[in-house]
Amino acid sequence: MTEIRNATMEDFDIAFDYIEKLWTYNTYDRETILKVYKSVLEAEDDFAFFLFAEGKPVGFCHGTFFNTFWLSGQTCYVSSIITNAEERRKGYGRLLMDHAKSLAQARGCRAVVLDSGLPRKEAHQFYEIYGLEKCAYCFELKLEEA
Repeated sequence: MTEIRNATMEDFDIAFDYIEKLWTYNTYDRETILKVYKSVLEAEDDFAFFLFAEGKPVGFCHGTFFNTFWLSGQTCYVSSIITNAEERRKGYGRLLMDHAKSLAQARGCRAVVLDSGLPRKEAHQFYEIYGLEKCAYCFELKLEEA
């Protein structure tokens, strides 16, 4: 049996583990991520949830809603989506995406978008099978802390 559960502060250790696994090329300060996690849970336009199977976490998803001229309205941006490596190809990623899509539809979003690191080729295959289309490159400019 699977269950979607909204993230809570009590789930921070689980979320932090997923965050470290998703972006293995970054180093994370636990206290900084705790502050970000808390702000996500408090934000009206953010969402974070876990997928549990047989009572244990098997996936995590986080995103936000925002207005964009590009898509002419509300858009759902999936910032983080990950399943346990040993649990892949069991439909859990689809369940996570389906729930994010449902949240987006309930908010009247025109699209669900995400970006993905270039090394994550297996994830890219999943996104294409799910029905997402390649539509852009993602660029970043890191800023020095004030």
